[in-house]
Amino acid sequence: MPPLRQQAATAYRLARARYADLGVDAERALRVLAGIPISIHCWQGDDVGGFESSGGTLGDGLAVTGQYPGKARTPAELRADFEQALALIPGRHRFNLHASYAETGRRKVDRDELSVHHFREWIAWAKTLKIGLDFNQTYFAHPNVQRGWTLTHPDRRIRRFWIDHGIRCREIGAGMGRALGTPCLANLWIPDGMKDTPVDRKGPRERLVEALDAIFAKKLDPRHTVDSVEPKLFGIGAESYTPGSHEFYLGYAVSRGVLLTLDAGHYHPTEGIADKISSVLCFLPEIALHVSRGVRWDSDHVVTLTDDLAAIAQEIVWGKFLGRIRIGLDYFDASINRVAAWVIGTRNMVRALLLALLAPIERLRAAERAGDYTTRLALQEEMKTLPFGAVWDEHCRRQDVPVGEAWLAEVQRYERDVLARR
Repeated sequence: MPPLRQQAATAYRLARARYADLGVDAERALRVLAGIPISIHCWQGDDVGGFESSGGTLGDGLAVTGQYPGKARTPAELRADFEQALALIPGRHRFNLHASYAETGRRKVDRDELSVHHFREWIAWAKTLKIGLDFNQTYFAHPNVQRGWTLTHPDRRIRRFWIDHGIRCREIGAGMGRALGTPCLANLWIPDGMKDTPVDRKGPRERLVEALDAIFAKKLDPRHTVDSVEPKLFGIGAESYTPGSHEFYLGYAVSRGVLLTLDAGHYHPTEGIADKISSVLCFLPEIALHVSRGVRWDSDHVVTLTDDLAAIAQEIVWGKFLGRIRIGLDYFDASINRVAAWVIGTRNMVRALLLALLAPIERLRAAERAGDYTTRLALQEEMKTLPFGAVWDEHCRRQDVPVGEAWLAEVQRYERDVLARR
């Protein structure tokens, strides 16, 4: 056994004993962690570029900064880059696609004409890797995003185009789930909004309800696909008003029986989504998450092990919601190695879940029930210096991925041998 991996095994034995003193079963935590999939987003690998020729520019509330070399230019390159990332991330995870990543060959296929046929290579690849796929409707970077509007556009013809796109995407998600034997989360987010104060806030929302009802009119087999809607507080060019706000989509999800996707970057910069999880799950059987890191605004930075991330993981684990939450990531950083960005963000999400699993939660609950808030606070603080890192290294060792920072050398080798030659 290499020295670092041997050291990890030795350190874990000591850490396991320390956690046992607090009533925490580290072995159980590792077993649970190994079964939690993270849906890893395709768009980090190519700066939300996609592979269609729609004639649109990214924009529409989205911006990617940086020009780090080695961006994936083809579906084959994106798949290869993700495989490299996956080899460095412990656990078995999923891949999250946008509709704009369709492979249509030399033929122009507009978004209202897409079918599962245009994703057959993605499905075949996912089968080879034995992973599931999730899917997102793409309502940006297209000529039919007019004046910043899609499903809320006053022109019925424009709305019809986007409604048809949504219908097609749900069918694609069902096809993916059917082929792979695992339900595909089909997520809907639109960039619609206004830069300055609107006069009519009601009209766009009424049109959005009508459009959504048309998209979701056909019931699909939940064994194949599950629908979700994603709110947003504001965006670039939509700083003053978004029809698809949190309140709007919460009401829609509860009344229509679809999932709500909570995106960590889609709220006020000082507002976290952790506290929303248990509230929403009082009224919905299941929700989805897009975990990102906003800096000043919804900038979708690479996920780091912050207090906000730890709070999200704690709410998921301590609330016993693991079977009711679909965890996905959503960020894009073109200023650093894109493969490394995937690895860093996903490992941090998994790390945060492990931290939550290693908490002496039964002792914390007992103290809280007894009104002993002194003990609760004391234990919450002592948790922060427990030997968590040794358990994390053991998880990586058992999952046969690099321990500690050793993964970085693999990314640097891949950059030298593959990315630098693009």
